[in-house]
Amino acid sequence: MKVSKLINSLKFKQVQPTITTDFDVTMLTQDTREIQPGAMFIAVGGYHIDGHTLVKQAVEKGAKIIVAQKRINVTVPVVYVQNTERAMAILADVFFEAPSQKMHMIGVTGTNGKTTVTHLIDQIYRDQNQATGLMGTMYRRIKDETFPTENTTPDAITTQKTLAQMREVGVKIVSMEVSSIALVLGRVWGIDYDVAVFTNLTRDHLDFHKTMDDYIHAKSMLFAQLGNKYNADGTSKVAVLNTDDPVGREFEQYTAAHVLTYGLNTDAMIRAQNIQIYSHGTEFDLSVFGHLTHVTTKLIGQFNVYNLLAAFAAAYAGGLPEAQIITSLEKVSGVKGRFQSIPSHTGVRVIVDYSHTPDSLLNALETIHSFAKKDIYCVIGCGGDRDKGKRAKMAKIAVEYSTKPIFTADNPRTEDPQAILNDMLAGVPNDHPEVYIDRREAITKAVESAKSGDVILIAGKGHEDYQILGRTKHHFDDCEEAAKALALKPVAD
Repeated sequence: MKVSKLINSLKFKQVQPTITTDFDVTMLTQDTREIQPGAMFIAVGGYHIDGHTLVKQAVEKGAKIIVAQKRINVTVPVVYVQNTERAMAILADVFFEAPSQKMHMIGVTGTNGKTTVTHLIDQIYRDQNQATGLMGTMYRRIKDETFPTENTTPDAITTQKTLAQMREVGVKIVSMEVSSIALVLGRVWGIDYDVAVFTNLTRDHLDFHKTMDDYIHAKSMLFAQLGNKYNADGTSKVAVLNTDDPVGREFEQYTAAHVLTYGLNTDAMIRAQNIQIYSHGTEFDLSVFGHLTHVTTKLIGQFNVYNLLAAFAAAYAGGLPEAQIITSLEKVSGVKGRFQSIPSHTGVRVIVDYSHTPDSLLNALETIHSFAKKDIYCVIGCGGDRDKGKRAKMAKIAVEYSTKPIFTADNPRTEDPQAILNDMLAGVPNDHPEVYIDRREAITKAVESAKSGDVILIAGKGHEDYQILGRTKHHFDDCEEAAKALALKPVAD
């Protein structure tokens, strides 16, 4: 793309020195490791490294132009802007030719449930023979091809590039997890969402947001950014809100879009009633503006009823027929690491779940209580370099809602694992849970100790196939470790 087109997309800027030749820009990047000759390098201040300190390296590697917000000294032209993160979002949208405007975009935000809801939505549309794309915590997926991801919502360049790749292969429907951090950092600026979904809001990411009010404000941005425009042909934007959560009701005031509510309360437009939870699934009556349909799903628990309602509402907002959506939802067996049962011949039920917040851990354990007949084991840790305030809360929930709590490491990152465990133990001063720093040992001990009829919840990491020690990822998969331990256990009588 010609450099003039990119520069002109930035309304307020200074270019020094003046560019006399309208050269081609081959790529956009904020990462010097991927620079190719002809690149535009955008200097963004990161958590660990300020991109402005790398501009000379970027030029040496072939960058032909720099975008910066601090004065720098390089031999190529520099576009000075007030905020390089905002500029990056604008430039990415222009460089990749606004791909989100060519597809039906569904953004899902909330503390818990984002991954399950986006996968449910994706499956609904795939069952309608639609070409789909998905972006979230587990991976980025373009049709049937998956790509690794570092963040729930990638940076603006990666996001727009991925959307452009989706558009090029004919993707029509995109489901995206939208994190609160991404909203604050502008990673989704420029994405033209058609439907925005709110799942729920409980404590999380306070290491970043600092206060719950700031966290709520961050989530609200997705709905405020739906715009202020209505279309007479019925294609206007829709905010899908869980109004059982008071924050969902608050968000109604933050958006000008059409609002579609869901929940268990009687005033929701789409609601579930007469819920029955079993060890193998859940049944409920689905009311859509008063029209009742009985639904039988393989997903377990009230929290999954909310996930199903959110996905149903998103697809319904997109114009899909009610009966077709329900047919898809009844077929879905689940998502990796989301209340996932590990096959067992031992009579011991092992469930791996990504419950890494107090609310999600409570939901998982309450669901297990609805069908457990004997002891409930809970293998739980807390992540390092993250919100320390939730550690004692999660420990307290594990002790109160399981009969056999086992504390262990999660992803310690740069923190001392024992210090994290001490923070957890401070929340249960009068109890004495088993403690094993080594997560593999903790899982093995739980499986060895459990008897037929017991249930083990391995919480916190879910789908992750790694453990972060220091700044290094080591292969570790809760599902694999549980399966290995179960394979060594005698067959149940």
